[in-house]
Amino acid sequence: MRLTILFAVSLLGASSALAQQAPRVDPKDLKAPPKLPEMAAPSGLQGMIDQVSEENILVLDLSSGGRVRIIMRPDVAPKHIERIRTLVREGFYDGTVFHRVIDGFMAQGGDPTATGTGGSKLEDLKAEFNDLPHVRGAVAMARAQSEDSANSQFYIVLMPTLKLDRNYTVWGRVVDGMKWVDGIEKGEPPDNPTRIVKASIAADKVPPPDFAALKPAATPIPAGALNFPPPTSGPAPGASGPQPPR
Repeated sequence: MRLTILFAVSLLGASSALAQQAPRVDPKDLKAPPKLPEMAAPSGLQGMIDQVSEENILVLDLSSGGRVRIIMRPDVAPKHIERIRTLVREGFYDGTVFHRVIDGFMAQGGDPTATGTGGSKLEDLKAEFNDLPHVRGAVAMARAQSEDSANSQFYIVLMPTLKLDRNYTVWGRVVDGMKWVDGIEKGEPPDNPTRIVKASIAADKVPPPDFAALKPAATPIPAGALNFPPPTSGPAPGASGPQPPR
């Protein structure tokens, strides 16, 4: 009786061992794997500033006390980068203020009227939505209700806001000087708005200003100048940037 039980247990163990083997496959059922696309060469735009062409680095000298360097991404938003370069080299952004700055969200600027409704004389841009996320330091174009209404205004993300992804054109990211972005005066509008003293492209080798001699903007934005309508699920009509969560 004992030998019978041991023999049965031995058979059970052998069956278990067989069950763990890989299933048999008929060679006729095997198919060649699909041909995968070849990987492109590294773009060099991985946040390592020494690998990026200086033509693709935007420099903002802020009255909050220092220089901000932003890597621009012409590989995903070529028309927007072309617009930024054009406006920067025309001196368009020099002296403009950050007119709408929401703590824990974003800092918006690039409007010469400081009202949230202004822009350049150039035509509005067609959207170039992409997969770049709204992480801290991301830079994107502000717009009104129409997806193709971006012109000159942009915003810098202070804290991740991923719900805006693929709804606004992200075209760059701050890689140096984020502390000066954090120091931008908060408010809608701010009492003493931070201004862009000088915007330049790194390739042009513009020297920084004497930050110690800078003074706050002398002409605060009038209260109620922006006059944004109540928030909606999307960008509100007439607003020139993303609506903040309330």
